[in-house]
Order: sequence, then C-alpha cells, then structure tokens
Amino acid sequence: MRCAVLLALATACSGCSSVGPLDPQGPVGAAEKLILINSLAIMLTIVVPTILATLAFAWWFRASNTKAVYRPDFVYSGQIELIVWSIPILVILLLGGIAWISSHELDPAQPLDSARKKLEVQVVSLDWKWLFIYPEQGIATVNQLVVPAATPIHFSLTSASVLNAFFVPQLGSMIYTMNGMTTQLNLQSDRPGRFHGLSSHFSGDGFSGMSFELQAVTDGEFDRWVAEAKRAGPILDENAYVALSAQSLDERPAIYRGVVPNLFHSIVMQELAPGPGPDAGSPHPVAPIPER
Repeated sequence: MRCAVLLALATACSGCSSVGPLDPQGPVGAAEKLILINSLAIMLTIVVPTILATLAFAWWFRASNTKAVYRPDFVYSGQIELIVWSIPILVILLLGGIAWISSHELDPAQPLDSARKKLEVQVVSLDWKWLFIYPEQGIATVNQLVVPAATPIHFSLTSASVLNAFFVPQLGSMIYTMNGMTTQLNLQSDRPGRFHGLSSHFSGDGFSGMSFELQAVTDGEFDRWVAEAKRAGPILDENAYVALSAQSLDERPAIYRGVVPNLFHSIVMQELAPGPGPDAGSPHPVAPIPER
C-alpha cells in the first residue's frame, strides 16, 4: 500500500518541478507550511475517530449480531453530549489559537529578523504584466525579479489598473495590489534558485500570462546583474511608463537602466493616470452574444 501511494504521488508530480507552498524556500513559506501541517493534524483528531466510529457502529449493529441491544426509547445521554460538544470546541480553540498567533507573527508588513540590510523593491501590477522598481539601485524590470539570496526583501506594492494579487508560492504570503493604495510584504529566499511568481487574482484577458520568474542569486551575482542592467535598456520616465502601461499579452522580460525619481509615488498618488482596466480597449474583446 505504501509503495502504491508513493508511486501515485510520483506520477502526479512528474510534470512539475515543485509543489509550491509544500516546498518552501524561505522563512515565511516554511512557517506557513507548518501551519498547514498543524491544522491538518488537529482536524484529523475529529476526522479519524469519526470514520472509525462509523465503521465500528456499522459492524456492531449489523443484522447478524444478536449481542447488539436495540433501544428504541433512547433519547438523551449526558456523556454522549459531553463528547460530541467538547471535542469540536477543543479543536476550534486550537485552530483559533494557531490562526491568532500566526496572523500576528506572519503579518506581511512585519519585518523579517535578519542581520543583513533589506532590499527595497517597488511592485506595480499592470495589464497584464509586473513592473519591479529597485529604488536604491535606480533600475527597473518587467516580468523579471532578481534578488540576493538570504537577504530580506521589502516589497511596496500597488496597482496601476484593477485589483490584483502578488504571489510567489515557494516564498509564501500572497498579497493584493490596489489602485491608489500601497501594501507591504516581507519575504526572503534562503538559498539561490529560480521560483515561479504569478498573479493569483483574475484580472482580464491576459491573466493567464501574467507571471514572472524570481531569481535568487548570490551577493556577487546580484551586484554584477545590477551593473549589467545599468548598461542595458532604455530609461523608465513618465512617457516610457505610459507606453508600458498599455495593455499587452505575454510580455517578455525587459530591463530599464534608469528610473526617474519618485515614479512609484506618482503611480500611487495617481499623478500618472491609472490604466483603463481590462474592459476598456482589451486586445481581445469578447464577441457579443447573437440575438435569438
């Protein structure tokens, strides 16, 4: 039986390189995985005994068992009521305690404990692509995020169009991006690697292609990448941003060697006009339903 289960799991996962939240690569993702495992274990304290009791009662009260006592006048038992109510109450208290503690410990805006200086990254969700601005390095990228491994990353996120959601499953903590507002997120990759990032909130025609790759590299590789980025690509000024914010599908990764100061602030404060949203000027408009 064990071999059959392992074979089934291996077959199911043969087409994927990771299992997302169940393969965490950072402290936040690892803490969230622990919450899932603990919650599952607590809930199994009800599920497993209930299944066993159902099978036991069905076997004991079978028609051929003459030892089973049939009590048609049975109405109430204090002991049964105590068991029926106490166990679910204890489970709810335990799950509630886990949710309460973890919601404070894993607050997206809570900085991660680290002796290393955090990296600031500003994130803008567009139709249908991701813009990443490195304010300290003075560069920006589209659908490509390069960060140093073992370094806390502080994300400031907003949307230049409709509501969206930023999610790197192996690092943890999905968070929404909203037009005219800024949300905060702190993540970290424990080791170098390539991790899939995506939009986890439907936002129109290009939603399925709104993904990016997060590359966690060594400090030396990150410094070399920044130096190379400053020698490639155009400058991201207001005019370039307006052109970038136009709707597009399956946008390829791109690099801007420079960014005008306070561009992210101008986007948040709507000094630069927000995008029209997926319903206006969509590259693939929905065909009208023919009249019957």
